[in-house]
Amino acid sequence: MSTTRKDMDRWLGDGGMPIIAAIGASFDGYGVDGEDLGWVHGTFVPTPLACNPHGAVQAGVHGVVLDAAMNFAINAALVGRDRTEATIEMTSELLRPALLAQRYATRGFVVRLTRQIAYAEATIVDESEKLISRASGTFLVHRHVETD
Repeated sequence: MSTTRKDMDRWLGDGGMPIIAAIGASFDGYGVDGEDLGWVHGTFVPTPLACNPHGAVQAGVHGVVLDAAMNFAINAALVGRDRTEATIEMTSELLRPALLAQRYATRGFVVRLTRQIAYAEATIVDESEKLISRASGTFLVHRHVETD
């Protein structure tokens, strides 16, 4: 069994999903904390694709960014060829509008990691650290089994 922490550098930027870049989000840093729980941070500058005709980001777009941040954080905590397999459940709250071309920070972090399930949270905040949206989620973890 591999205990080597993943090198996630190739996933910086759009996280391997072109939709992330298309809506204006990008991941620019990740790691693990003192409890070996993963985290990620990035930016979100909403593009016209992310917004309604009035320039406000749609709820589903918040969900895409928050879900991706939680998945990235979980994968940063995993080792070897282990990975997230699926989002089981996710709840989100939109507290303030995110607006076209404004700059926001995104953060995702693992709350608890078990053998098969990971629990994570993510936030989008504005430049004055006001909370724009947040989510929590439960994720299925795939553990790679070495075969002879």
